[in-house]
Amino acid sequence: MDSKKLVNIVKQGNLVIPLYLLQDYKKLDLSMEEFVFLMYLYNQGEKSLFNPEKFSLDLGIGLKQVMSYISKLSDARLISVETLKNDKGLMEELVNLENFYNRVTSLMIEELVEEVDYSNSSIFSVIEKEFGRTLSPMEFEIIKAWLDNHMSEELIMEALKEATFNGVSNLRYIDKILYEWEKRGIKTKEDVLQNKMKYRREKEQEPMAEIFDYDWFDDDE
Repeated sequence: MDSKKLVNIVKQGNLVIPLYLLQDYKKLDLSMEEFVFLMYLYNQGEKSLFNPEKFSLDLGIGLKQVMSYISKLSDARLISVETLKNDKGLMEELVNLENFYNRVTSLMIEELVEEVDYSNSSIFSVIEKEFGRTLSPMEFEIIKAWLDNHMSEELIMEALKEATFNGVSNLRYIDKILYEWEKRGIKTKEDVLQNKMKYRREKEQEPMAEIFDYDWFDDDE
């Protein structure tokens, strides 16, 4: 794909290229031509029919060049070609972009880490381990906001324990706990324990009340 054809494709206005991808496409280890071809596939949808002849006609490039781009993107594990049955029970080949989306997500997380030095912070890995999965970019941003607002890792860990005890693997739930604690002036692990003890003393007349039955949301003072 020469530069003139590349300009013509852009002029047609048929390709939507997210700005963050355009700025960081070199991190995918692709040439501009390979990136434009990937964006062409991206505009076709997550799973589109594998039709090299159509790709060639749409982009005005030779079939050999199309196959070269497909080979490069497959080797880079950005796309895959899979064979599936359609609604009519017929086999068809599809271009799957799931690997591309996963790579972009990883790049976004890396950029978030680079914005602030969290090299000494283990809270991200601790939460991932507790949740049993990788954090999403949105979840990463929520934790980052806690740290940016000078929330101590110790307090975040205590909120994580509360959520885990209640069977909730959700950062929004933890965020609500931290919000309630902030309103009550709870800033340390000792503050958490003291509030639990205070709650227990107030409920001493109720035999079933235990220290771990604390409901942070319903105990309005």
